[in-house]
Parts: sequence; C-alpha cells; structure tokens
Amino acid sequence: MSILAVREQFIAQVDKIIWQYKLAPETVNLPARPDVPEIQVFTIALKTPELSDEVLRCIDQVIPFPIFYQLTFEGRIKTKAAYKRPNEADASKWVIDGYFETDWQADDTERTELPVALDMAGLYEHLLRRLLPLPPRTGETLKAQIERLGQIRSKQHEYRKMEARLQKELQFNRKVELNSQLRQLKHELAQLI
Repeated sequence: MSILAVREQFIAQVDKIIWQYKLAPETVNLPARPDVPEIQVFTIALKTPELSDEVLRCIDQVIPFPIFYQLTFEGRIKTKAAYKRPNEADASKWVIDGYFETDWQADDTERTELPVALDMAGLYEHLLRRLLPLPPRTGETLKAQIERLGQIRSKQHEYRKMEARLQKELQFNRKVELNSQLRQLKHELAQLI
C-alpha cells in the first residue's frame, strides 16, 4: 500500500493518539530482555469502528518496541497488537507479524490486572496471548503459536477460495477433485486447531 493511501486512511480513521503507558523496568520493576526492553501502550480514538492494520503497521515500524493499542469508538474499547520481535539478521530492525485483537467491550469494563511475570519478555508473552484466538498447545512457545495461527489463517483463506471455485465449477469430475482437496484442507485445519 502506498504511503499516500496509508496517510488518507490515517486521516479518515484516527481522531487522536495518546501515548498512554510505558511498561519498562523502571515502571513495572521487571528486568528487560534484549527482545523486549519495554512495552508501549497507546490509546487511539477512532472516527470509524474499524482501523486499518496498515495504519498500525506504520506506527509499529517507527517505534522499536512492542506496542499494545487500546482502540476507542463511541463508548467502546478493544485491544489490538501484533507479535513484534527483533529481526534475527539485523537486530536494529523489527519483524511485525499479523495483528490480534479482542472484541469490542463497553468503555467502563473493569480491566484485568497485569499478569505475574519474571521479566519484560514474560509480561509481553502473557499480554499477547490474551489476544490470541486459540489457546497454546502444551509446551508451545509464543513464536510457534503465532506461526501456527498464521498457517491456520492461510489454510482458511485457501479453503474459502477453493469453496468459491467449487461453486463455479460445472464439470462433475472437477467438482469431485475439488471436494477431495477441500476434505484434505479441512483435515489439515482440524490438526492445526
């Protein structure tokens, strides 16, 4: 997406941004880790009920720390964040994976307390896992869980595309083949979930 298009989305969707909290060793009394030196919390007042991931990605690319966004719109609030980690090839750059979010809630909903953690990386992992749509498997790391969720999203997208192709297909033998592929995809999705 072009910079101009992101700028237009930003203007159309964002009313105000407030840098709400900085969770750092000096503020939460937890030791920093190289992959998570601190965590930022931004509150974004929206003009529309939806905010483009490209707008958030633009902010995430500029600030070299994990960020949690509290999105507010017409008396409702939801939290959104991406799994963000230092690039293995170049530690000065960050890799931003897909965004995860909660459902909209009433603005006056009681907030949960910060989870118990031993360091900033542990705190980040606990906070981010709250946003993930599926629980982790036994012993699954956060990175492995994010990769599995990415595979699930990819397979679901592939499944929807194949279903659409099946609806349009007129030849019986092609329909049988597509149905077989759909069953295989459904089986693969079940294993991932």
